[in-house]
Amino acid sequence: MSGRPGRNNVRGPTSALTEFLRESGIDHALIRRRGQQQQAEAGPSNVSPDGNLGATNEGEQNGEPSTPAGDAAPDSDHLDSEDEAPAGKRRKLSKVAMEKCKAGAKKKAIKFDDDDYDGEEDAYTALSKSLRTNKSSDSKPSIGSRVKCAKCSKQFTMTKYTMAAADPGPGYLCHICSKESGTDPFKKPSMPRKRKSAAEKRSITNYQEKKFPTLVSLCTKIISKHINDVEAFGDIGSVNLDRIIRALCRNRSLTPENVTLFYDVKNTNLNVYDGTNLEPPALKTLALLNPNLTSLRIDFCGHLDDAVLDAWSLSLPSLTSLELLGPFLVRVPAWISFFQSHRQLNGLLLNQSPRFDLECMATLTTCCPNLTKLRLKAIGKLDDTFLPYISSLKHLEQLDLSSPSTSCSQDGLIGLLHRCGTRLTHLDLSGHNELGDDFLMNGIREYAPNLVSLRLDNLSTLTDEGVAGFFREWTPSSLSTLSIARAPDVGTQALSALLDCVGSTLSALSINTWRETTAEALTSIATARELQTLDVGWNRAVDNWVIKAIMDGCPKLEEIKCWGCNRITVECPRKLNVNLLGVEKDIYVAAN
Repeated sequence: MSGRPGRNNVRGPTSALTEFLRESGIDHALIRRRGQQQQAEAGPSNVSPDGNLGATNEGEQNGEPSTPAGDAAPDSDHLDSEDEAPAGKRRKLSKVAMEKCKAGAKKKAIKFDDDDYDGEEDAYTALSKSLRTNKSSDSKPSIGSRVKCAKCSKQFTMTKYTMAAADPGPGYLCHICSKESGTDPFKKPSMPRKRKSAAEKRSITNYQEKKFPTLVSLCTKIISKHINDVEAFGDIGSVNLDRIIRALCRNRSLTPENVTLFYDVKNTNLNVYDGTNLEPPALKTLALLNPNLTSLRIDFCGHLDDAVLDAWSLSLPSLTSLELLGPFLVRVPAWISFFQSHRQLNGLLLNQSPRFDLECMATLTTCCPNLTKLRLKAIGKLDDTFLPYISSLKHLEQLDLSSPSTSCSQDGLIGLLHRCGTRLTHLDLSGHNELGDDFLMNGIREYAPNLVSLRLDNLSTLTDEGVAGFFREWTPSSLSTLSIARAPDVGTQALSALLDCVGSTLSALSINTWRETTAEALTSIATARELQTLDVGWNRAVDNWVIKAIMDGCPKLEEIKCWGCNRITVECPRKLNVNLLGVEKDIYVAAN
């Protein structure tokens, strides 16, 4: 390759420093000139007669550094020369490493702006940091040295607590002047407070009494965990079977394969607390393998359709009570056929059945006149036209018409109570927002003296004075369950009248979201000696003292729900065998 020229454009990899120097315009000639200038300023003592720096040893007499015999000394004047190849072997950098080096060199080069330098002077004549003589002039004096105060000009001893002077400055302040400036030099720095996340702020504490598990509960837990390995239960009793099926439904482990373990021709009662996984074939099999059922309950039965209900009409001839949650797919003809085939039905409890209409209601009252329990909860087509049919049921004792799409009228419900109110023991009219104080006085007070359970939740038109007047005049025989939750305008007067009227017989009370109650009125709940469960959630005046008074005054109390009561702290007193649910942590700090 003799014809190949001696110079080419191929260069090997260079270091980041070399790349930086090249981009800044610094070459070997500039470095040599700077060295000569510094040498001239230092004096002729270190300069040889030929103008080069004096050698420090014999190996450097000719300007060459001393190196081992086996190593080639690099020429500092030709580090980046393109004329000759490097004598030593260089480690070849990868492409990614070269890009990182170039990027770092460019970032450093940005700091050097040509406008910041004087054009008449050399651009790289600044002394290095190691040659600066005034480095310690601005540093803090050593501890123990004597310095002058920048404010009072008195001498004092420097300590680690000495503070720098801000006004006037520069300098340091003595301890007296530091305190006069409003800063204590001896005060320990406070630890930064850990900021709590939103999830921690919303955390809820439930104080529940943990009891040692019984042998039955342990066996139930083990069986439910290995339910797919069980072939038969044997004679363990209906109560234990109900516990096992409840445990399975809690985590939706009930399937068409293992549900047959609970089937028996001798069964008269069957409760399926979660039928989400039971499709129409499994529901038909249920009726075939349990032909003697008299009471059937299935929650979350979304797969139940007309074919299943028609099969039940033939396979469950003894059925007298049916409770369903979510039979969305059942149409009017299937309901009519089922009612006509079960004239002995005395209990129908439906929740969320949007296709149940007036024709179904008419057929039900005609074919099943002996109904004692009727629930039409969250029935979309429920209105005043249903009420005459319901009032014709002469044996009705339990009535639930809660959560309708549109409220029934106040006059219509008063007429219903006029016809069958004296027989009712359980009444739930929650969600009928047209009901107000007049319904309490002219309906329940007049026609429902035998109620054992009364629920009137979500009646926003109720007032404190109206509810108080109702309880002052109503004389129920043995009311044990009362819920008037989410009535924001009801408060202290109604609570006092309520306790005077039924406080001696109440076992369950819910006054959730009574915003006008006071701490004194809430404390009087302690007079209800038979109370077992209490819901005082979202009552603003509930605090630790109220909870303590209620726990001390109610010996049979088992559970208190206090959701939304932000005056209750984690230091709230607790009592053995009483569950306290809904304590919000870190929301309210009790005053000292």
